[in-house]
Amino acid sequence: MKISFSRWLGLFSIIIGILGWGLIVRLSGLPRFILPSPLDVWTRLLRSLADGSLLYHTSVTLLEITLGLLVGVTLATVLGYMLAKSHSLEKILSPYLVASQAVPVVAIAPLLVIWLGHGIISKVVICALIVFFPVLVNTVVGVRAVPPALYDMMNSLRASRWQVMTKLEVPASMPVLLAGLRIGATLSVIGAIVGELVDAKEGLGYLLKVGDFQYDTSMVFVAVIMLVALALSLYGIVTLLEKRFLKWQNK
Repeated sequence: MKISFSRWLGLFSIIIGILGWGLIVRLSGLPRFILPSPLDVWTRLLRSLADGSLLYHTSVTLLEITLGLLVGVTLATVLGYMLAKSHSLEKILSPYLVASQAVPVVAIAPLLVIWLGHGIISKVVICALIVFFPVLVNTVVGVRAVPPALYDMMNSLRASRWQVMTKLEVPASMPVLLAGLRIGATLSVIGAIVGELVDAKEGLGYLLKVGDFQYDTSMVFVAVIMLVALALSLYGIVTLLEKRFLKWQNK
């Protein structure tokens, strides 16, 4: 009974949060353009779904997130593996990698839009940049955490370089790699929105700007809710991947 109840804790917390939100609106007496009620947001959500605008802008943002996540994770994994295997390469590139994280993506986003144009490419690059570093760090840590004794065993079996990587390093570092992917999946949403807020005529970031300029606070809430839904969905997908590829941990 305790296990089945714990499965519904997330839903209960959401319900309590919505009830508390409605109570604050009722007691505060704030106008709708400052703090809309849950019913106002729900009505605006249904209206946006009915005219197709919400689904369209959500699909645009989802495409940017997906492409940025694929590019960022691929580059970070490949470079992370190279850094993990070469300390000299790590010393050469570390200053540049650290410097890239010292400058907020928000600060260079306008430059990327100027250099790469106002289309989807600039948004994908911004998204990839914000995903890149955490996945890179986890890749390096995961590969270097492989026990040396396992390398000795693979060498005794005369395994090739490819076999060592696919049969030992990738499976052994998979828990850390997926942990980095979980972080990157949630950060990818932030990257896409940063790019859209800088310059975009479509996407959920564009809806946020339109809602802000028009004092349509309900629309802002709807866009934020969709962003949260995207982040939770990506997080859930990575969690399913962990259950799929890390079954051996529970044996």
